[in-house]
Amino acid sequence: MSHKLSTFSFVESVNAWQQQHGRHQLPWQLNVNPYKVLVSEIMLQQTQVATVIPYFERWMQNFPTVEALAQATEDQVLNCWQGLGYYSRARNLRRAALYITAELAGQIPADIEELRKIPGIGPYTAGAILSFAFNQRGVIVDGNVKRLFARYFGIRGAVNSTAFSKTVWAYAEAVTPTQDNRRFAQGLLDLGSTVCKPRLPLCDACPLRPECFAWAHNQVESLPERSPKKTIPKRTGHFVWDYNSEGLLLEQRNDTSVWPKLWALPEIDTPTSTAKSKGEFHHQFSHYKLHACIWHSKDHQSDNKQSRFTVNQLDTVGLPAPMRKFIESALDLNAEES
Repeated sequence: MSHKLSTFSFVESVNAWQQQHGRHQLPWQLNVNPYKVLVSEIMLQQTQVATVIPYFERWMQNFPTVEALAQATEDQVLNCWQGLGYYSRARNLRRAALYITAELAGQIPADIEELRKIPGIGPYTAGAILSFAFNQRGVIVDGNVKRLFARYFGIRGAVNSTAFSKTVWAYAEAVTPTQDNRRFAQGLLDLGSTVCKPRLPLCDACPLRPECFAWAHNQVESLPERSPKKTIPKRTGHFVWDYNSEGLLLEQRNDTSVWPKLWALPEIDTPTSTAKSKGEFHHQFSHYKLHACIWHSKDHQSDNKQSRFTVNQLDTVGLPAPMRKFIESALDLNAEES
């Protein structure tokens, strides 16, 4: 590693490329502040930049400061987040805001140890905040960086293995500059996402190609090594459609269920013998595929976790995106039939 870095200025090449070709106009890059960086980094976990942008802009309109977020209810937070998925991220953001306002006087710290104490902030997010909010040395390793480093340094091992991750982090520690880190960190992410792509990478446009292991050994397509694909199981869920003049019956899901604390059609084990099909939808989670069957049922007994909502009230309720899509479609059909 030391020989390669001594013969080729990795940092300078990344910085020069980022300055000329990198991304500079993302919403969280304009008028940078630590809260914007925190929100954007949590949203960008497992989600592409183009998808995040409208959600980030809506979030900042609703919760422009860490204090505004801390004062919001969980329902308000989840409602603003709906459609982005992985709702634990929204809860983590609210928990972080509560901690920052209560323990840190509303100030996001520029210290790695203090950042790691904030709920929901791990090594990557802490490094990103140091880099992008404070332009300090912050080590970042995400999927883009793993792919870039695996190809450039010739790192072997399954990309999701602990050994592979440790090796990548070690290289990241070695190459991350001690100051003015904002451009370098952004350059790594930009190179990984726009040039050193998973498929059909643009090697001719890469400033690192002259010293890239994968390019030199014709292994660009084989690095990083991929883990065998797992078969995604399928699951059928049954939900009740109970709509009358007082509104649509929904239940707030518990903390341990899929879509925790969001509102959804009440889920049942099996439909009753008198239930009639209202429709169905499919949705793929990271760990299984859901086949949701919706049933008209007059025999359903509601409980204290369930409430009725009018059509207008549904706009203010945190609903899972696939559930909302089905409900809106079903209500439109009801209106046409009435």
